[in-house]
Amino acid sequence: MARAARRSGRQAQSSGLLLTALLAACANQGAPPGGPPDVAPPGIVTVRPESGAVVPEWKDDAVIQFDEVIDEMAGGSGGGGAAITGLALQVILSPVRGDVSVSWGRTRIRVKPKEGWKPGRIYHLQLLPGIVDLRRNVLKTGRLVVFSTGPAIGHATLNGNALHWVEQRALQGALIEAVPLPDSIGYKTLADSSGRFHLDALVPGRYMVYATADQNNNRRRDRREAYDSAPATLDSAATVTLFAFVHDTTGPRLRAATQLDSLMVRLEFTQMLAAGVPIDTGHVRVVQLPDSTPVSVAAVLNQRQYDSLTAEIRKAAQADSTRRDSSARRDSTPAGVRDTATAKDTAEAHRLLAQRPVPYDKLVLRFARPLTPETRYVIRVGGAVNLNGATGEAQSVVLLTPKPPEPVKADTAHRAPRTAPP
Repeated sequence: MARAARRSGRQAQSSGLLLTALLAACANQGAPPGGPPDVAPPGIVTVRPESGAVVPEWKDDAVIQFDEVIDEMAGGSGGGGAAITGLALQVILSPVRGDVSVSWGRTRIRVKPKEGWKPGRIYHLQLLPGIVDLRRNVLKTGRLVVFSTGPAIGHATLNGNALHWVEQRALQGALIEAVPLPDSIGYKTLADSSGRFHLDALVPGRYMVYATADQNNNRRRDRREAYDSAPATLDSAATVTLFAFVHDTTGPRLRAATQLDSLMVRLEFTQMLAAGVPIDTGHVRVVQLPDSTPVSVAAVLNQRQYDSLTAEIRKAAQADSTRRDSSARRDSTPAGVRDTATAKDTAEAHRLLAQRPVPYDKLVLRFARPLTPETRYVIRVGGAVNLNGATGEAQSVVLLTPKPPEPVKADTAHRAPRTAPP
């Protein structure tokens, strides 16, 4: 009887545990299958410190808290001048000297400068668009958090446009820095797809503003990257336009010479030339070998001047080509569907670029007399100045004029035979 009672008790206990487990499972059920999919992007719930806060003794990480688990976006955060990757690409903390630690915590992002929080500084913590959740829903808006470890937060704004001067286009995604003078570190942001940028909550004063084509994505100005700088005095607001180009402390060098026709030779340089310091015939010396006979140069043309001389020829050739090509492509996009915003952005960039002459790295020499075929010429050019004002030493290049083309012979192979007179 006792054994039966114990067996009955164990069965009852097992049944109770099973019932409890079933009830718990029912209480924790997820969304029923077939329900609406989750298409909402992750949302920011809280930020510590709060934007606008003054926290003189802040020592902890800055934390951005989301309402759901976000993707880790693994790949490392870079550092030491290396490319920034992973989640760190979505965060810009400034002004800081050195690297920034960005870590993932399921529903939160933690940020801290590796140099630590400095007293008496106003920090900008910018979260860029692009955070995604585990269902690949993308947060398409960013957030700027401004807090201070001492001084009052400013209310001045800086707007502007970043342009790639040499490539004649907007500098998309340019790294923008506004450095309060006489400091050496400043506030950072990125230009949008049309090259426009905006910095808010700045203290009034004098700034040096930089725009950089950050090709290696390390958010620093590196030696071979195109950039430009301009001063700005902030009261309540200011606007600057920056024309980025590669700076070089050594001047341009002559790279090659190509004969265009019997009277013209094109010279190519290693760098873009400053339009404000033109090269004229006094900077060019040409001699014919083997006797070093001087050759007279009638004119030195930049690429735009040369193009204007040949524009009518090209226009006629293009018109003829268009007439022959009956299958020329046409824009199949309906007029009402065209991206007018993109067209407006492009027009704005072109309007700003027109404020400065187009850089060029080629010159055309026009000679007073035709060059002799199959002859060597030495061309020497001095006084070439690059876009940032560095002057190159006089350089020489040898040109070998080609052999003249063979005259076209009449084709007599298929001529009809003569018939004998009757």
